[in-house]
Amino acid sequence: MQISKTRLRQIHFTLAPILLFPVLLSLITGSLFQIAVLTDSANDFLWLLELHRGKFGSINLEMIYPFLNAFGMLMLATTGIMMWWQYRPRSANRTSSNPKTQEREL
Repeated sequence: MQISKTRLRQIHFTLAPILLFPVLLSLITGSLFQIAVLTDSANDFLWLLELHRGKFGSINLEMIYPFLNAFGMLMLATTGIMMWWQYRPRSANRTSSNPKTQEREL
């Protein structure tokens, strides 16, 4: 299935903020809770651990939150790699047909 460069960029541009938010939330809350553990005040910051695990008040996503994070990172990595693959510089062999390049090689 061929995806145009423009469409791929649109998909990545649309998905990136949505899929990156839970990953950043996990990163920040996990780091802050670890600091609380190191300062022996973990009991005061258990709410950070709940957010880190995917419990948002009455909405409990603890069972699927890690999978949503993993899916989000996989999608961002896939679309990012696909964009990189399409825009990467071509090999030097293709430019050797250029007369200016041939002069430099001699």
